[in-house]
Amino acid sequence: MRALLLACTALIAAPAAAQTVAITGGTVAIGDGSAPIERGTVVVANGRVVAAGANVAVPAGAQVIDATGKWVTPGIVAGFTRMGIVEVDGVSQTSDVAANNSIWSAAIDIVPAINPRSTPIAINRIEGVTRAVVSPGTGATMFAGQGAVIDLGADMDAVTRPRAFQFVEFGETGAREAGGSRPAAFLQFRSSLQAAQAYARNPAGYDGDSKDAILPRADAAALVPVVNGAMPLLVHVERGSDILAVLGLRREFPALKLVLVGAVEGWTVAREIAAAGVPVIASALNDLPDSFETLAATQSNIGRMKAAGVKVSIGMIGDNESRMAFQSTQYAGNLVALGKVPGATGLDWAAAFATITSAPAEAIGLGGEIGSLRAGRRGDVVLWNGDPLELSSAAERVWIDGVEQPMESRQTKLRDRYRTASEGQLPKAYER
Repeated sequence: MRALLLACTALIAAPAAAQTVAITGGTVAIGDGSAPIERGTVVVANGRVVAAGANVAVPAGAQVIDATGKWVTPGIVAGFTRMGIVEVDGVSQTSDVAANNSIWSAAIDIVPAINPRSTPIAINRIEGVTRAVVSPGTGATMFAGQGAVIDLGADMDAVTRPRAFQFVEFGETGAREAGGSRPAAFLQFRSSLQAAQAYARNPAGYDGDSKDAILPRADAAALVPVVNGAMPLLVHVERGSDILAVLGLRREFPALKLVLVGAVEGWTVAREIAAAGVPVIASALNDLPDSFETLAATQSNIGRMKAAGVKVSIGMIGDNESRMAFQSTQYAGNLVALGKVPGATGLDWAAAFATITSAPAEAIGLGGEIGSLRAGRRGDVVLWNGDPLELSSAAERVWIDGVEQPMESRQTKLRDRYRTASEGQLPKAYER
């Protein structure tokens, strides 16, 4: 009996196998900024996209799904979240976002905190979100630590890429955490990267234990791939002048692989951002200033940056980023609607959809793996009952790495439990 129970447990814990699936007859959006394709076909095999588009052959033996009248797209890539590392904002025991009392900062790796059973993961999965960029928050210094890219599959193996980037705060938050001013933040940043360079030159001789050390050994080591360009540096910055100052850091550290996050005033310096070739994971809904560093806020920010040549995508920083990533489809739809508002600047449908699929994937260095239905990409596919950027549409089926996912969450289970419950099944408060 014990052996039988162990076998059953193993079966339950094991992820489902990927199948060869052909989804035919739907409107196919590749997610790379190209126009949707009517009556297209998407083929996924061995967990990867084989082909997507018009006149795609269906392999023998494939499971064929008729998508006539529906839409087929890559899974949504949540460009900036804290999904899976916090459950209840007001309960510190459930939040691993920031290590406020730690002696370490840049070396902190968020991976051990990621909980694939966190409630928001299932909620976002059934709304078509298949991957998420997960970032730690700052605690003792302006450096937060190393973030990850995860999938939202219904299994315990969530991490797509660990230590995918380093996250740092500039602007008002960075100033506060560096001692109280922007100059202090830039000095702390430069000194920290110089310490990392010193560590790289002579790891054995680096003194990270002294009370006078700029960085502990672990933090210095963690910043080496940042300073040599092997790891993206996600920089939260909002004000136009702060953005220019951050771009200027590459004069001293030319290998920095910068990615701007937030960038509410990005449109005011869009030409400089584009010239620097730095991608932006922008907040989409900031249309009114909520601080002194966002006085130039406008919902046309993304459209204006895109028009200037900036590679821009949508992120959720400061916007309930631990649980509401699924709202990115609404935000992308807003960008389409803005194109019809006199004086506003939005995006066309294909460009708007790319801001929540291929663009965030490319910004984080994973454009060759996720974010589109190009051949060879991971088999993250969503079947929608209508245009995914319309509020009336919903995801009907979701595949991650070619594995079809359950379309249920704690909320749907509660809904189904009490929708037709008899009196005896209801909580005591509802009994007569």
